[in-house]
Amino acid sequence: MATVAFTGGGSGGHVIPGIAVVDELRERGAHTIVWFGSRQGIERSIVESMAPDVRYVAVPTGKLRRYFSFRNLIDAFKIPVGVFASLCFLIRLRPAVLFSKGGFVSVPPVVAAWLLRIPVVTHESDIDPGLATLINARFARIICVPYESTVTAFGDKIRKRVVVTGNPVRRDLREGDRDTANRLLALTPERPVVLVLGGSLGSESINRMIDRTLDRLTAYATIVHHRGRGNVPPYEPTDYRWAEFFGEEYPHLLARADVAICRAGAGTLWELASTGTPSILIPLGDSASRGDQLRNARLYSETGAAIVMQEDGLTEDDFVAAVRSLIRDERRRERMVSAAHRFGNVDAAVHIITILESLMSD
Repeated sequence: MATVAFTGGGSGGHVIPGIAVVDELRERGAHTIVWFGSRQGIERSIVESMAPDVRYVAVPTGKLRRYFSFRNLIDAFKIPVGVFASLCFLIRLRPAVLFSKGGFVSVPPVVAAWLLRIPVVTHESDIDPGLATLINARFARIICVPYESTVTAFGDKIRKRVVVTGNPVRRDLREGDRDTANRLLALTPERPVVLVLGGSLGSESINRMIDRTLDRLTAYATIVHHRGRGNVPPYEPTDYRWAEFFGEEYPHLLARADVAICRAGAGTLWELASTGTPSILIPLGDSASRGDQLRNARLYSETGAAIVMQEDGLTEDDFVAAVRSLIRDERRRERMVSAAHRFGNVDAAVHIITILESLMSD
């Protein structure tokens, strides 16, 4: 029985796809699995709730920023401390391989594994790699990416170690059931459902848009809203269901939703693709991110699987009109379902497990 180490964090997008690989690994055999994350990051609560039998190892880490901040000076000292702590844990655990899902949390364990000659596989979810992935790629045996176009983001020396795998999606998301969603949330079977997602932390701007237009939206659909931790709605009309976080209900809600409204994180897009859920995407813009969601949304919408609405300048009237139009256009939603399934027809978790097993047997 081998020990397999995972690392990644900072957001759900750096954790939940990794959980999909953990689940697939469990299906293949009895392995000891550990997850390296930060002490207080969101990754700890996600791992402990979604994979309670996985040992969580907390190490110091500093955030990586592409812009100037005095906190860069402080965090720069945390990274070598995190590498040392990771070395101590890895020497004790001696995993056969380390799989990284990225985020600033992952850099110290990846560097430590490289120093110990433990094979490293790192995975990037977005079209263009983040800063942590660009660093981790220097120490990884294999770099997994979602799209052919992502390969060109790496230099010639690294490119030969890049493999296109797609993005891993939890198997249980494909097993959602409409009737179960109706039962769990007391939904009327014949009434359209709009599922609103804001990512693992919720989205303040999407929450505000829903709150301001809720009366108009509930006139023709039931709104099921993932609000994020600590975000309570100002009022609750009859056809409105909300939660800070949807857990076991989530696969069933994806199966039940006629339309999903969400950001354009890579993990979310592949979840929508695997379940064939038509979507309206409101990606984070350049001012709030490095622009990766804009590029993710553009690639996904070009297939016909989604509508993209830019957050800057989005009015309540335009938003409501777009949702109403899509709810009423069944043929368009059927085309979007087919396009989504074509986009997400790759079983990335299985592909990644094959790579991990090949390194474990070396």
